[in-house]
This record gives sequence, C-alpha cells and structure tokens, in this order.
Amino acid sequence: MKSIIENEFNEHLKATKASMNEIIQSIEIAAKICISGLQSGGKILLFGNGGSAADAQHIAAELVGRYKTERKGIPAIALTTDSSIITSISNDYGFDHLFDRQIEAIANNNDIAIGISTGGTSSNVINALSLAKEIGCKTIGFSGKGGGEMNNLCNVNIVVPSSDTARIQEIHILIGHTICHLIEQG
Repeated sequence: MKSIIENEFNEHLKATKASMNEIIQSIEIAAKICISGLQSGGKILLFGNGGSAADAQHIAAELVGRYKTERKGIPAIALTTDSSIITSISNDYGFDHLFDRQIEAIANNNDIAIGISTGGTSSNVINALSLAKEIGCKTIGFSGKGGGEMNNLCNVNIVVPSSDTARIQEIHILIGHTICHLIEQG
C-alpha cells in the first residue's frame, strides 16, 4: 500500500515539474486575459465535464468568494451547476449543446470563456468555445494530451504535458488557483 501512495505522489511531482517548465507563459497570458476582461466589465464563464465540471465550480467559487485576499466578489459562473438547465438542454438539444446554449444565453464580448477538458476533445466544450469565440469572448482552455481541438479555438490553451487524466486534473486545479491569485493581485 505504501508503495502505491508514494508512486502517486511521485507521479504528481513529476507532472507538476514538467508543467511548470512548459506552461508558465500560458498561465501568465490567461491571467492577463482574465484581468483585462474583468476590468472591461466582463465575467468569467467556466465549464467542463465530470472532474472538469467540479474544477469549473471550484474555480468559480474561489473568484466569487475569495481565494487568498479579502476583496469584492469577482463575477464568475460555472455552467455546470444548474440541474434544471443541464437536464432541459440535454433533453431538448442534446448533451453536445449543453454549454454552447448557455454561452448563447448569457455571454457577451467582454466575457472570458474557460473550457476545461483533459483531452481537449469534449464536443460540448469545443462547441461552447467555438460559439464564445464567434460572440467575441476571449477563450481560455485547460487541457492535456496535446490539447486537441481546443488548440485552434482558444486565445490561449494551457496544455498540461501529460496523458494521465488524474495528473492533468491535479494540474488544472493548480492552474486555476494560480490564475485566481494573479487576478486578485491584478
């Protein structure tokens, strides 16, 4: 049992070190995009599936509440939280349109759309990023496994250099926390 635990921690450290070397500049760009959009009156819209949905909710909570600094709440919405919206859109339009339908309803061109997908290929995330870009939102991706289609749809796609879903998710929340800290400082 101890060897499994040590292996998990070592794999996390390895993924963190590899990410730190490759994605710092992308994180800086993403934070600047968020700060600029917020200063222009925009809000941050976050979305993803499964664990990425939980990450979207976690990051939105840090922004609306606080991460490290007492400050005014920052407008952020996780598009993964309203069960009535999720079930009605999925039923009436299909799961692939879960997030783009919400983007259509609430996004404006000052907003920042953050799509989270470990492989960069989730069709509902891709559809939402595509529509957000068309509306004029700035688009940010949190992905891994090379970034997939998100590479072509995001102003910046922060691609974790790993193919291990668990490690990608762990780094995604670290990226989210780092961006929250940078927003609070900005």
